[in-house]
Amino acid sequence: MKLGIGIGWRPEIAAEVEALTGVDWVEVVAENLCADHLPDSLVRLREQGVTVVPHGVSLGLGGADRPDAERLAGLAARAELLGTPLVTEHIAFVRAGGPLTASPRLEAGHLLPVPRTWDALEVLCENVAIAQDALPVPLALENIAAMVSWPDEELTEGQFLAELVERTGVRLLIDVANLHTNHVNLGQDPAKALDELPVEAIAYVHVAGGVEKNGVWHDTHAHPVTAPVLDVLAELRSRVDPPGVLLERDDAFPPGAELAAELETIRGTLRAAGGPSGTERRNTGPRRGTPAPARPGARDRTAVAQTALLSALVAGTPAPEGFDHRRLHVQSRALAAKRADVVAKVAPELPEILGDGYRAAFLDYARTRPMSDGYRRDALDFVERILVHGGLPDPVAQRRLTHWWEDRSGPRPPSRTTRIVRAARAALAGK
Repeated sequence: MKLGIGIGWRPEIAAEVEALTGVDWVEVVAENLCADHLPDSLVRLREQGVTVVPHGVSLGLGGADRPDAERLAGLAARAELLGTPLVTEHIAFVRAGGPLTASPRLEAGHLLPVPRTWDALEVLCENVAIAQDALPVPLALENIAAMVSWPDEELTEGQFLAELVERTGVRLLIDVANLHTNHVNLGQDPAKALDELPVEAIAYVHVAGGVEKNGVWHDTHAHPVTAPVLDVLAELRSRVDPPGVLLERDDAFPPGAELAAELETIRGTLRAAGGPSGTERRNTGPRRGTPAPARPGARDRTAVAQTALLSALVAGTPAPEGFDHRRLHVQSRALAAKRADVVAKVAPELPEILGDGYRAAFLDYARTRPMSDGYRRDALDFVERILVHGGLPDPVAQRRLTHWWEDRSGPRPPSRTTRIVRAARAALAGK
């Protein structure tokens, strides 16, 4: 299906997106939609004939566990609600631990790279097959950006993607900004990756901005698209005419005129690059066959490796052998900073109550408390830690924080934390 030129729809720029001309389609983060109700802006866009594609971020198809049936059902429901021609997700893992390793469940709150090994490939292929069976429309998977690389990898990124497509028939969502990120951070050649991957399997392309700090490229989606990323887009266009190209922006949103200018720059890059006039795509229909089950022990080995890495990143355990310790430290800080930013968005009252001390307090909490059940639970756990360990010196702020926690903690047995919070509230009321 020819999608054309699109842009990522976000609530913060809904009006700007609706006002843009020449936008053929939009992409929306699937987890940000209700399964039975669309925002008015998306309803209007669909009425105007604009295609809406849901983009998932939480399945973790590259993880050692089989895909969660509830999450798959939610993505399928959103696909049905939108009447979309396809859905997309990532080649990544987002959680680890649990029954396969007999260890606590850990959440990354971020997309982490899958080791390009035969074990991980077999697990991924089996997970993709499960997802394809559960979804009402075709699935496309995105290559991700990374700050760290796995030691002893057995395949290049292009080879890994080619094997994935060959075994499952899944489509690809190629993010050229992520190819550039991996070039800066990991020394991987984007042109080589494009030469090796099956470009005829591309469903569409992502283009996004980022920034380089201290020799590390951060794929922020909060900066303008840079010339090197556009160069990778041109490299891709010289090989294939992608069915769709989409501009992503997730933060620090510019005025609509700047978004329009970036879209025009993307159009100009595609025109100037030339290349093939069309694509002969092998996998426009169902996948060719069910991949063979992962070899005995492949899931267990993948689970152990991913849990060790994630634990080092979010729980302060020793770095697994073979990893670059400096890069792990950079990734760990980035994960904690993202947690702080997202918690501030889902619970904006907290930075208001804590003021300038919010970020330092949260980062101190995150050093020893991995996320285990999403950002809203993370916000509650953060506040519980403050209340249990002495509270705040300002009694007004303490009272507001206690009320905030009690209003959101929900009905549950009176744990030690709950008793302490209630005692603190009673003490404040008695002053």
